Amino acid sequence: MNALPWPLAYTVSADDCRTPVPLGFAAPLAEAVHSLAELGYDGVEVQVREPGPGDAEMLERTVGAAGVGVVGIGTGPVGAQDRLTLTDPSPDVRRHSLDRLTDAARLAGELGVPVTLGQTRGTFLPGLADLQLGWARDAVARLADVASAHGSRLLLEPQTRANTSLWNTPDQAVDLIASLTAPVGLVLDTHHLEAEEVDVLDAVARHAHVTGCLQLAASGTRGPLVLGDPLLPALLNSLHEGGFTGWLTLEHTQDHNSPLAAARSWTALTDAAAAYGGV
Repeated sequence: MNALPWPLAYTVSADDCRTPVPLGFAAPLAEAVHSLAELGYDGVEVQVREPGPGDAEMLERTVGAAGVGVVGIGTGPVGAQDRLTLTDPSPDVRRHSLDRLTDAARLAGELGVPVTLGQTRGTFLPGLADLQLGWARDAVARLADVASAHGSRLLLEPQTRANTSLWNTPDQAVDLIASLTAPVGLVLDTHHLEAEEVDVLDAVARHAHVTGCLQLAASGTRGPLVLGDPLLPALLNSLHEGGFTGWLTLEHTQDHNSPLAAARSWTALTDAAAAYGGV
């Protein structure tokens, strides 16, 4: 049983993905959720590529049969698998990207969970940065409005500049959020924070109140969490002190064995929970 005060989830791939996402459980959805339930995880963050009608019912049936829940809808495969971004020079590609993300937001609303946005923002091209920034800002505002109208909430993930040119740090993302009319939160990812040389504990302490999800991976390797890592209890305390009310997601490499990777991270967090003063 999860000893933490927040739901503990693992990244999985919806069956519409071309292949399992590399930072999630490497198995079909039904197999993944049953394995994770046996380990004690509370839920899954489902990465989708091309959601459509009936997907909410299917996800509820498949995930619920394992005794876990869907905690969030991720959209990484829209960009990673189909190369659709909000800053592509082609208007048709931008429109297609926003349509896919809008469908994901509607799916999230049907499930009553947030929808996240990361690398599908895209990267700047020479001479187009100002135009691309405008396209992205307009699209994010529209997506936030759609999510809110459908009972969901957009969570914006600051990611390293190796993935996207836009909103690489929590402070940059918070500045954008302040300009939007719909409620928007953050996803903080320990890997991306470290890659941008942002102090993880400081970022969590300052932004926990607006963060809907914290994604975890081992420092330096982006692999499964390491038993005895002193950062983990300190991180949990920072979440508690900052008033965090979201969920934790394990999003890391699988080391060629997803059940073992998930078990290692579970054990490391269970150990950290014993040293965490908020339990």
